Amino acid sequence: MLAHPERLVSKEQESAFRGLVARRAASEPIAYLLGEREFYGHVFKVDRRALIPRPETELLVDLGRAAVSRWREGGIEPIVVDVGTGAGAIGISLALESSVTVIATDVSAEALSLAVANAYQVGASGHLRFVKADLLAGLRGPLHIVLANLPYVPSSRVLPSDVRDYEPGVALFGGQRGTELIERLLREARPLLVPGATLAVELDEEDQAAPVAALARQLYSGASVDVVRDAGGYDRVVQVVVSGRR
Repeated sequence: MLAHPERLVSKEQESAFRGLVARRAASEPIAYLLGEREFYGHVFKVDRRALIPRPETELLVDLGRAAVSRWREGGIEPIVVDVGTGAGAIGISLALESSVTVIATDVSAEALSLAVANAYQVGASGHLRFVKADLLAGLRGPLHIVLANLPYVPSSRVLPSDVRDYEPGVALFGGQRGTELIERLLREARPLLVPGATLAVELDEEDQAAPVAALARQLYSGASVDVVRDAGGYDRVVQVVVSGRR
């Protein structure tokens, strides 16, 4: 039954609809068909330049907001970095929710161009500084908060076609174990973080939390290292709070 049988569909509308159906039949993600995805209450443009933001990644924004509040309670405006920003969802959401300035890095110029467009779209461009960089390359300390949703899929894993064939592989695969980039970030961030700084990295939902947490404890002596579960009950984030002032 048609909801509005009195309305006629133009040839252009019919052609556009058939095109969308064909694209979806070929497993293209619905978010790419719509050209947008909601994340943390904000609507972001999405396309094949970057990964589609996932709900579980909102946990990083929660942790970032809590860290910003801790620093402000001590009278310090924190320096925040969103590493591997992609479409910009984490950094932009944190900037909007906490009115904090965020440095957003990505190795992909195409992803950064999408993130810049998103910052303008939601009115957050004044709070973001976008930098084309490999992880933290070129950045100087002191840094107070570092958040990262880096590629963490093991290179041998077979992904569903709607992910494998459409989302950028450079943003998906993190090496043989999947954690190589995360491990490198843990090492490279250490000399840049002030005492009390927070470093939070997102992980796969399988078996990455234990080895990443173990490496963090080895690298950051005396730090508080916690595995944080997402809303689905999966070990999603390893959070490091460097020893010293919080």
